[in-house]
Amino acid sequence: MSSIHYKFKSSLNYDTITFDGLHISLADLKKAILEQKHMGKSSDYDLHITNAQTKQAYADDADLIPKNASVIVARIPVVKTNTRTPWERTGSPAAVDLKSVRIKPIIHCLMQT
Repeated sequence: MSSIHYKFKSSLNYDTITFDGLHISLADLKKAILEQKHMGKSSDYDLHITNAQTKQAYADDADLIPKNASVIVARIPVVKTNTRTPWERTGSPAAVDLKSVRIKPIIHCLMQT
């Protein structure tokens, strides 16, 4: 059995993932960490994995991590595209024609009371 030692950035102690073979793919390691930590499947964040000794960041899910490696895991938010908040405008702001806006004179309003 082979193993990978991992810890989250904020954690002090390493945990271990065991697997068969000489290496494990990044995608399989992420899946195993999520299962072991009972984090479920979330689309709100992704795991960023870096080799603890070499500081090499693993980016591609097909990257192979050798057995007995130690890695540091950071949970990062996923940047969603094509989403907008309710207060964002969808188009260009409409131009206001001041001639079409009718404003009562203040004196006229005061005289009616």
